[in-house]
This record gives sequence, structure tokens and C-alpha cells, in this order.
Amino acid sequence: MSPSREITVAPDRFEVTGEDAVLVTELQSAIAVCVYDAVEEAGALLHLRCLVRSPKPVDMTDTTLATELLLLDRCVETMRDLSPGARNLQARVVAHLADHPRARETCDSMLTMVQHFLADAGIRELPVDVAGGQARAVRFRPSMGWLQTR
Repeated sequence: MSPSREITVAPDRFEVTGEDAVLVTELQSAIAVCVYDAVEEAGALLHLRCLVRSPKPVDMTDTTLATELLLLDRCVETMRDLSPGARNLQARVVAHLADHPRARETCDSMLTMVQHFLADAGIRELPVDVAGGQARAVRFRPSMGWLQTR
């Protein structure tokens, strides 16, 4: 059976669904955090940008970190509100590295923040998928725990 609809997730946004839908996005120097509970068939996709802002060493400002953490927190809370019975949350994280000498360092800082948040929230993190090159298309079907990247 195919999903009922496709939902596009813009950069610095998230979408949550409690129905059989596919969440889609394209990553360019960004991270997709895909959270789901296959038992409750609910899930969310958060699209965070990992932009290298200067040639200086990576220095995430408090404002940047607070903004990213707030988005992540709102995403998870919205999903929990939509599906209060969700008790077995899991996350799959996909990242795209820009063609920049500091891209890996910037991405690693963001991934560390995401991983700590997920652990603190009691969400089991599955292996992270990081790659460079062409932009990465992400298709995520939370009701099945299915993730496809290209």
C-alpha cells in the first residue's frame, strides 16, 4: 500500500505526521533528523542547515545553538503531542557535507548537539549517514520506519 501523501520539509523547518505519509527534503550542507515510533506509526523530519559562515575555525554561537535546540525540542514535543502513546522513539540522522574545508567540522558540531539532545530525550539513535558530493534527496516514511537517500 502506498502512502496517502507526500510532505515537503523546508530548511530550518520540521513536519510531523501521524498518518501514512512520506516526508521529503533535499539536503545541501544540512542535516535531516528523522524521528519515529513505528508502533504508533507517527514521525517527524527536521531539516537543519549546517552552513560554514566564515573561513575562521568553527565557533557555534550561543544564538545558533539555542535556535537549533529549540527547533529540535519543538519537533519532538509536537510529535509527542500528536502521538502521546509513542514510547519507543528512534531517530535516523542523515547529513550532507558542503564542498568546504571546514564542512566536516561544522557538521560534526551540529551532529554532537543533536546526539546529546536525542540521548537526553530518551530517543534511540540509529547509525548516522554522512556524505558529501551532490545534494542528497531524503524520503522518510515514519509509519514504516523507512528511509531512502540519494
